[in-house]
Amino acid sequence: MTAAVYAARKKLGTVLVSKDIGGQVNWTLGIENYMGYQFIEGPELIRRFEEQVKQFPLNMHLGEAAAGVARSNGGFEVVTEGGKTFQSRAVIVATGKRPRPLNVPGEERLVGRGVTYCAVCDGPLFAGMRVAVIGGGNSALEAADDMLKIAQHIYLVSLTQLTGDAILVDRVKAGSNVTMFLEHEVLEVLGDDMVSGIRIKDLKSGEQKELEVSGVFVEVGLMPNSQLVRGLVELNQFGEIKVNCRNETNVPGLFAAGDVTDVPEKQIAVAVGEGAKAALQAHRYLQRLS
Repeated sequence: MTAAVYAARKKLGTVLVSKDIGGQVNWTLGIENYMGYQFIEGPELIRRFEEQVKQFPLNMHLGEAAAGVARSNGGFEVVTEGGKTFQSRAVIVATGKRPRPLNVPGEERLVGRGVTYCAVCDGPLFAGMRVAVIGGGNSALEAADDMLKIAQHIYLVSLTQLTGDAILVDRVKAGSNVTMFLEHEVLEVLGDDMVSGIRIKDLKSGEQKELEVSGVFVEVGLMPNSQLVRGLVELNQFGEIKVNCRNETNVPGLFAAGDVTDVPEKQIAVAVGEGAKAALQAHRYLQRLS
């Protein structure tokens, strides 16, 4: 959205193609580190972003994600999942990331039946229940923190020791209804029609045990949504788009910004700044073509 605003302000003919508005920010219950707001909920911040975007004469194509980008007639062709095509002389890929699955038996079958990747979205559905939060980073700790006043009990299961911010670690450890299983691996999500538990293994002793839970919040990281340019631009070992300090990829005219790139810090403020930079560089690139 920031890239689109900057492009529109430069009087570029701009098409914004997206499956939704807001991406990961919509999953965030509380934001305390975005300048100008001591505290704001993710969906509210996105609502304000959207209001600002709509002040500009953009062609917004929403509800259908971009599926592929290819070179075409000296520029690019963007194809959507529904088969629509858009021609352009420059492209900015700002597609963010998506949740990483556990890839264990029972997980895929029970998605929406107790397995979820969004505590902010689905947490209230598990009020008064026992739940498991899987992961040891900031996203897992935020999910556990969100559930402290909602769930009856929380099992926090992590392959490693906790790696999130100290303030989040302290909050979760202070919870009276939290049990931690650090250096434990999830082997299986249990249940027939609905989640009934998980089976875990102690990585040191090899001991296995089953935890009775009604909900499983998978928070083990994110994968970049870079598949639409795979084979076109250079990616790193994590599948992130490699960019330089000007948001340029190895393909002239194709820029990338935000969490889909190899820029080190995955933060809202960083993504906003990267989106602005990418649009300004795209404008300079198009000026040179004129």
